Amino acid sequence: MFFNEAYAGNGLPIQGTDVAVMWDSLYNFLLWLSVFFFILVVGGMIYLAVRYRKREGDKSKYITGNHLIEAIWTIVPTILLLGIFAWGYQVYSKMVHAPSDAMEIRVIGKQWLWQFQYEDGKSTIGELYVPINKPVKLIMSSEDVLHSFFIPNFRVKQDVVPGMYSSVWFEAKVPGQHQVFCTEYCGFSHSGMLAKVIVLQPDEWAAWKKGKSVAGGIGTVGVSGTQGGAPLAAESLPAQGKKLTEAKGCVACHSDDGSTKIGPTYKGLFGSKVELQDGSTVVADENYIRESIMKPQAKVVKGFNPVMPTFQGLVSESEMNAIVAYIKSLK
Repeated sequence: MFFNEAYAGNGLPIQGTDVAVMWDSLYNFLLWLSVFFFILVVGGMIYLAVRYRKREGDKSKYITGNHLIEAIWTIVPTILLLGIFAWGYQVYSKMVHAPSDAMEIRVIGKQWLWQFQYEDGKSTIGELYVPINKPVKLIMSSEDVLHSFFIPNFRVKQDVVPGMYSSVWFEAKVPGQHQVFCTEYCGFSHSGMLAKVIVLQPDEWAAWKKGKSVAGGIGTVGVSGTQGGAPLAAESLPAQGKKLTEAKGCVACHSDDGSTKIGPTYKGLFGSKVELQDGSTVVADENYIRESIMKPQAKVVKGFNPVMPTFQGLVSESEMNAIVAYIKSLK
């Protein structure tokens, strides 16, 4: 289904993922629950106002209260609210925890476009190609100002912040094109900061991976300057990262084989617990690696001297993604 067919009969965007179905179910429950209580409360008010309106000569009865009614209107809403919280938490937990086998794609937001980097080294602008029925995790960063990545059909939205990584995941169930918006004001052409998620069938995905044009593409000019999606990449993203660590002199202080140099080894770093000089520990995720490159004095590893210079302004977002991908590959 294409993005210009994006609205279903109930007025909501199409449900392009299982998470979208879960969110819509919760939304519809809250909507009709609100309608029910609105009719109950307002209808009751109107009925009581008419039924028990004051008439001349009437003397109002002295009412001391009704403990049963008070208990009902306290317990029932409490149970409903707890149920809504549990339901919402279940959906939220599903939305934020990506499966371990999710395919990772890097996203760079910049005024005023979206750039996508794939693990095999391909790179596209304005078109995010993904296979159908495959979990996809987007690892996102901004090159300039605050952006926000929103796919209405998938019911996913995440801020994209300068200087750090954020992530979101989805598993597309509907083939075709799905619109992407930037939903954080980011300057003059904010409204034009659009992209499309192009969900491909397995055979189309295999063809696109080989550099062939597919029907879902709309001919956006890619980073390489080619048309119709992405060409075959010469090197994978980790391979690009390895060359960057050599070109920028990282290998003088950091090894990739577990041996100790001036700085910690890259091997086995990602996902491990790192003990710092102040006695605290951190998990070496994407943001830790990024911070260690840009602000190396912020978290100094125990047993090593704080001698690393900052690479702030010396590493682009594309290069940072490649370096992080390389370090992640060194299990």
